[in-house]
Amino acid sequence: MKTRLLTLFLTSSCLLHAAARAEGEATAPVQGPAAAAPAAAPSAAPITANIGLVSDYRFRGISQTWKRPAVQGGFDYAHSSGFYLGTWASNVSGNSYNNGAGLEMDLYGGFKTAVAEGVTLDVGALAYVYPGARLNRAPGVPTGDKYDNVDVYAAVTAGNFSGKLSVAATDYFGLDGNTAAYAYFNALTPAGSSKGSAYLDLNYGFDLGQGLTAAAHVGHLWVRHYGDLSYTDWKLSLSKPIESLGGLTLSASLVGTDADKRFYQAGDAGGLNAKRLGNTGVVLGVSKAF
Repeated sequence: MKTRLLTLFLTSSCLLHAAARAEGEATAPVQGPAAAAPAAAPSAAPITANIGLVSDYRFRGISQTWKRPAVQGGFDYAHSSGFYLGTWASNVSGNSYNNGAGLEMDLYGGFKTAVAEGVTLDVGALAYVYPGARLNRAPGVPTGDKYDNVDVYAAVTAGNFSGKLSVAATDYFGLDGNTAAYAYFNALTPAGSSKGSAYLDLNYGFDLGQGLTAAAHVGHLWVRHYGDLSYTDWKLSLSKPIESLGGLTLSASLVGTDADKRFYQAGDAGGLNAKRLGNTGVVLGVSKAF
């Protein structure tokens, strides 16, 4: 059942994924993949890596781990021309992504360039892959339908502000007229393809001094042909690198959504003990960039 989100909280994407899934989205994946115009700006070191631990993986405000912890990490390559490639991964809950390896793998690439002083444009594509996972028609009754999704995106960064629009180039995480009856916790009326669903991601950061950074996020998901699934999410976060801990970055965020609770839930293997995945909650994290 697809109940997802750039913002992983520990990173913003890949460094929107690397410091946030997540959303999320999000990253990310705190919003994640989460969430994500993920590549770092070109630097003298074109290959970077990141690893992190979060108390809950939220993508676009929706828990991907049944409100349990996640280990996350990835690699990025940024060329001096502005082109970049990367990959990022996190564990996810088999209660939301049935029959698979309990893994999300994000593969992405794009181009980032300055279009005016202090203004950067970033365009690219991001594939969310869930190895082996297939939707269930009923508890324990798998189908051949995959959760995999591809987004194309365009993002603008200007000073402390960033905005990004992601549009699904595939059915939105497996949702179409054939899967509408079982893709979410409660059945939807079949209404055709959800291709073209879109997510708007707005962020603003604040330097509070002494290495402490605050950030505010608001996002909105439009699910094409399935308006009951559309919702708004928000996040307020704090992060700080701690040199005495080897440069680890500690983070905390308050995340919430107005997602319809009828649909954004996941039960256990027997379809019981459902948890509401979009409720307001606190996400704690620790991350390290290399």
